[in-house]
Amino acid sequence: MSLQQTEKSEREEPGSAWILSAKDALDSARAGDMTVSFEFFPPKTPQMEETLWRSITRLAPFQPEFVSVTYGAGGSTRQRTHDTVKRILDETALTPAAHLTCVGADRGEVDEVIREYWQAGVRHIVALRGDPPEGQSSYTPYPGGYAYASDLVAGIRAVGDFEISVAAYPEGHVDAPDAQAEIDNLKRKIDAGATRAITQFFFDTDCFLRYLDRIRDAGITIPVVPGIMPVTNFAGASRMAKMNGASVPEWFANLFDGLEQETETRKLIAAIAAAEQCVRLRAHGVHDFHFYTLNRADLTYALCHILGLRANAEKEPVK
Repeated sequence: MSLQQTEKSEREEPGSAWILSAKDALDSARAGDMTVSFEFFPPKTPQMEETLWRSITRLAPFQPEFVSVTYGAGGSTRQRTHDTVKRILDETALTPAAHLTCVGADRGEVDEVIREYWQAGVRHIVALRGDPPEGQSSYTPYPGGYAYASDLVAGIRAVGDFEISVAAYPEGHVDAPDAQAEIDNLKRKIDAGATRAITQFFFDTDCFLRYLDRIRDAGITIPVVPGIMPVTNFAGASRMAKMNGASVPEWFANLFDGLEQETETRKLIAAIAAAEQCVRLRAHGVHDFHFYTLNRADLTYALCHILGLRANAEKEPVK
């Protein structure tokens, strides 16, 4: 049995332990075949805006493939998302990707947003179904709107030749009845025109690798990029994980046990945990990483550096 076949067989057993050389992973990273992308959210206050732009400026020299800007539940940040994307486009050399959801607007309104992005020069959209609006416990398609992400992808494709990223869920979407339904839904989004999938954040690396095996076996060939979220606020991350169907392994929870008042120590542990995750993924052939920055640069900067990327100070990505 080949090494690749052995690794795949072991991944099919939950909780299996298998290790490849971190040195090999990092040496490979320096070959230059790796890309990164960063996710930000639109700021609510002038102070948050200052923090966001300080983070963008710090991370820009890594020359990410793109930077995405989120879209609030029910379209609540629609204008702020648009303004942030437009500023990135106008004031930096970065490639912005605008999040867009099916929630809170009919097809005509959504199509108008898509056209506005095209006219502004935006060529990449992250198409999502979206979470239920505040006050609703379950998702219901908006009257006259795009019902699901696959429908939205088709609508975007009808407006222009966008690059379209969609979501993937290594541990299954909270509304999917089973793992196969999640894979079938990803296929529908690809058939509608999606060109890349970005995963929900996860803490169990084996879970992602097993998922990658399953979708490749299902004939899905587009890039499926792991979403990495360095954790400094464990309580907040646990709430997000519960909402999004991501598991929190006991070993991971134990790393932060008793550190509620130890902010700096939590940052150190977060960096170590996320670095181990990235190095393991790199060792198993993952070439692309999407970082959920939470508008903070330091941990993402460290992870990029550990993976072998170096900030290019000679270029000025921020004007």
